[in-house]
Amino acid sequence: MKTVRDVMTRPVLSVRPETPLKEVARILVEHRISGLPVVDPAGRVLGIVSEGDLLMKGTDPDAVRHRPLARIFGESEETRQLLAKAEARTAGDAMTAPAITIDASKPVNVAATMMVERKINRLPVTEDDRLVGIVTRADVVRTFVRTDDELVDAIRNEVLLHALWIDPERFAVSVVDGVATVKGRVERRSTAAMIAPMIEMVPGVVAVNADVAWSVDDHGIDAPAPDYLSPKSPS
Repeated sequence: MKTVRDVMTRPVLSVRPETPLKEVARILVEHRISGLPVVDPAGRVLGIVSEGDLLMKGTDPDAVRHRPLARIFGESEETRQLLAKAEARTAGDAMTAPAITIDASKPVNVAATMMVERKINRLPVTEDDRLVGIVTRADVVRTFVRTDDELVDAIRNEVLLHALWIDPERFAVSVVDGVATVKGRVERRSTAAMIAPMIEMVPGVVAVNADVAWSVDDHGIDAPAPDYLSPKSPS
């Protein structure tokens, strides 16, 4: 299964909390990017500073204080955050925190789901809580630009062989316009039930037609307890 590590951009540009906003703006413009991770000396991600955060610098603090809801309900946490951004001088002052990050080992479709649900364009990628890359919507979209032959190879190798430990030669696999058709036989019903959902997770697959037969109905059967958990007979 293709992971975030496979598609992320690295090395990744980042700034420290004390980086002046003028320097942040210069990096964004020179590298034609819309946001930067803010990291501590150990490489841990503290937040994200974006073009939107910098635009807040041009906001009149009095206009923020006198918004209709602020006048009615008083100064909220949101108002305090907006004021901090309007008066920011450094990346740490302006950044949005805490940062939403993703582990490098996660499947690409998890990154896509997070971006849609959180309405964000980029995710800092971490490994052992340290920044190792960044993945953008464009990176994720590129994974869907795969030929049908490439998808067949991904289904055989990434799903059947490496994820499910099934010999791909036991299956007939074809893909036409992103629609995968899979036919074969496995030993257990539980394994057969996993095949279509896992193929659907392959970036570029738009639908799955699965005809998978099984020999043993293990539905509802509990796995036997390990020997060391089994009751011992009196000696």
